Amino acid sequence: MYSFHYNILSREIEYDFVNFFQKRRILLAMDNVQKCRRITVKIGSSTLTHAKTGRLNIRRMETLVRTLSDIKNSGREVVLVSSGAVTAGTAKLGMEICPRPVEEKQALAAVGQTELMRMYERLFAMYGYQVGQILMTRDVVDDEKRLRLIKNTFSRLLDFGCIPIVNENDSISSEGLQFKGNDTLSAYVAIVCESDLLVNLSDVDGMYDSDPRKNPNAKRISRVDKITDEIRRSAGGAGSALGTGGMETKVQAAEIAGAAGIPMLLLSGKDPSILYSIIDGEKIGTYFAAQEKHRKSAQTFT
Repeated sequence: MYSFHYNILSREIEYDFVNFFQKRRILLAMDNVQKCRRITVKIGSSTLTHAKTGRLNIRRMETLVRTLSDIKNSGREVVLVSSGAVTAGTAKLGMEICPRPVEEKQALAAVGQTELMRMYERLFAMYGYQVGQILMTRDVVDDEKRLRLIKNTFSRLLDFGCIPIVNENDSISSEGLQFKGNDTLSAYVAIVCESDLLVNLSDVDGMYDSDPRKNPNAKRISRVDKITDEIRRSAGGAGSALGTGGMETKVQAAEIAGAAGIPMLLLSGKDPSILYSIIDGEKIGTYFAAQEKHRKSAQTFT
């Protein structure tokens, strides 16, 4: 097995790669992104829902599902990390979108998660695919036995041809069990699933050298080879009203995944069919390269 420890304060990431990425080809260059065979895709609440009402954006969900199904038709494997439970629950109960205490968020997540999965199940079935729901808390990846069990579950679902759909188990998550958002969760899911690439579909089309909402001259960073203090400073700031993660959590996710030999692409999720551009080899969004120091150690298990 392998274990990992991520200390956000010291920003140290340590991995024990025993039996990790065994019999798997690790693709680390941007030019090889189109060759990835297993992709973890994360989509956030603000991308998945309408800003004014908080209700699910059906057209966007349909486009996402159709695109992922077609990518799977091409012979690739897909894992989807989807936010949106709390927001969907709020809208389903006709409640106002506003800051709420934890207990209310947990109850709303229970209501919204069923709505979310109902939509995904129906849409994927239109293209001949079955889905499997996995709700995770942080202790799953912190405990060796539970980590092995969840890894086996992912493996069997993919063997069955299913599309795993993952979310944080918000209804039972407490302070000590939280991933602090699905950006972080998606990085751990990519590691557990031994994905070749993590794609983060966001409400921005990449990382910029300053906030593009405030600075019209901000320039998009096309590639990040190493996450430095300067990159972290550029990532400061919170997310939207419907999401929990800003650019900072996305950079942290890239750092976690990158330390395990998995690159991350940050793209706009406004039109999920942009995923085709990745398959076609277009250089879009911001590409966070896997960390150089772990490339050799990961490749020894291929």
